[in-house]
Amino acid sequence: MKNPELETEIISERWQLARLNQETLVKWALLAVAMGGLFVCFHYFGNTTMGYVARLQTHSVFIWIVQRWSDAAGDMSHGPFIPLASLFFIWLRRKEIAAAPRQVSNRGLAVVIGCLVLHWLGAKSQQTRLSLIALIGLSWGIPYYLCGWKTAKWLIFPCSYLLFAVPFNFLDSLTFPLRIMATIISEHLLQGLGLPIQRSGSAIYSLSAGGFAMDVADPCSGIRSLLAMTALTAAYANLTQKGVVRQWGLFLMSIPLAIVGNIVRITSIAIVAEAFGEQLALGLYHDYSSYILFSVSITLMVVMGYAMNVDWKGWIRQWIPET
Repeated sequence: MKNPELETEIISERWQLARLNQETLVKWALLAVAMGGLFVCFHYFGNTTMGYVARLQTHSVFIWIVQRWSDAAGDMSHGPFIPLASLFFIWLRRKEIAAAPRQVSNRGLAVVIGCLVLHWLGAKSQQTRLSLIALIGLSWGIPYYLCGWKTAKWLIFPCSYLLFAVPFNFLDSLTFPLRIMATIISEHLLQGLGLPIQRSGSAIYSLSAGGFAMDVADPCSGIRSLLAMTALTAAYANLTQKGVVRQWGLFLMSIPLAIVGNIVRITSIAIVAEAFGEQLALGLYHDYSSYILFSVSITLMVVMGYAMNVDWKGWIRQWIPET
């Protein structure tokens, strides 16, 4: 015998399920339309000056940034790895993101609107970098708007990490000071080792007969290694350090670590030039000495990260005899 109440309840549940599926479908459709609109905005109205990609005749901000990454004379060769690393950090947090309760957030909508305004300002002022920052902001603001803060908080680092892929021209002003500082310190180190050398500006000359002459040019200033090292240290700190203070502490250490690595490189080139001749030092060794730079910097980074995780109070306590 049929139960009318049970049939009514089943029909009601099916209707609600169909309604939820319809709402989900509509949300995905709206999201797809929004993503398509954003692609149009940044692909066709991203680079208003043609800038570095004039020969490609494109207004795409995506092609603009890829061109900057592949520029042989630039300092952004690490750029293509940044989006991949960002996706990796999202994958690491996939369980927390999936488990976070979802709720539409008006604050997230404000972030989305603010980023769209920033993109408009970047296009009007012919500043493609502002559009890139706006695009990064949207990559965080849209999930914030659709899913709420509890989801967005897990995306803060993966999205902000994308800033390492943006070429900021103001960093070029650091090239000359870094060259001079590295040359001065290398001069003192070489003289401390007993090598007869003399510095003139960013050039180092040997005072011995048939000695070498080397100039620390812009590519050897260390700015490229500084940018790559800060990006690498940020990722390493996020993976190995607990707490924001420790993460920021290790990240800030990446600046002196990169500088130290570059000084070691310059000093080692001068030593090789004095011992084996200028041709070998400024040729083969110079081309492969960047591996020395990164080996030193990465080793120091790992050592600093390990030292920050050591319980120094407990370590000291075990060596103090109990009274």
